[in-house]
Amino acid sequence: MPRLFRPALDLLVQYARCHRDRRNIATHFVGVPMMVLALSVLLARPALEVSGWAATPARAAFVPLALWYLTRGAPALGAATALGVGLLVLLGHGAAAGTSLTTWLAWGLGLFALGGTAVLLGHYYEGRRAACAGDAVGVLVGPMFVALEMLGACGLLRRLHGEVERRAGPTTLRDLAQPLAR
Repeated sequence: MPRLFRPALDLLVQYARCHRDRRNIATHFVGVPMMVLALSVLLARPALEVSGWAATPARAAFVPLALWYLTRGAPALGAATALGVGLLVLLGHGAAAGTSLTTWLAWGLGLFALGGTAVLLGHYYEGRRAACAGDAVGVLVGPMFVALEMLGACGLLRRLHGEVERRAGPTTLRDLAQPLAR
């Protein structure tokens, strides 16, 4: 089965194995949503008016993305992730609305750079490269992972969160003074 269509649990376990340091997870809470927001800002243009509604690349991409999250076999997590991404798409459109080309690009590229820096900082703590570096599926799983971590911290989706942690291993705080065991 192609990796893109694997169940949420399998995708999340693979992603989580590269995200066991708690500082890395914390930076992803900020960086991943910021990067999704940045992409939403950048894809809010061009807008094509259709019956008083602005059709944009961000809105067009959101539909298959939401369907993908909803069909990974974890409907509650898929719905939460789709809702979160949908809100970021709406915020991105608001940030892009009525701005000059320079302001639009500054918001989009600036947010992306800040979010990416947060994620890279997290992987410094982790001691390994980002799981999604060069991997489009990892980019899709990132928001789902953040949603599960947030929901798990609130005591929701305990069974799924616990199974991901059982398979990927517990979270830690890596001693930065010690070299990684390979």
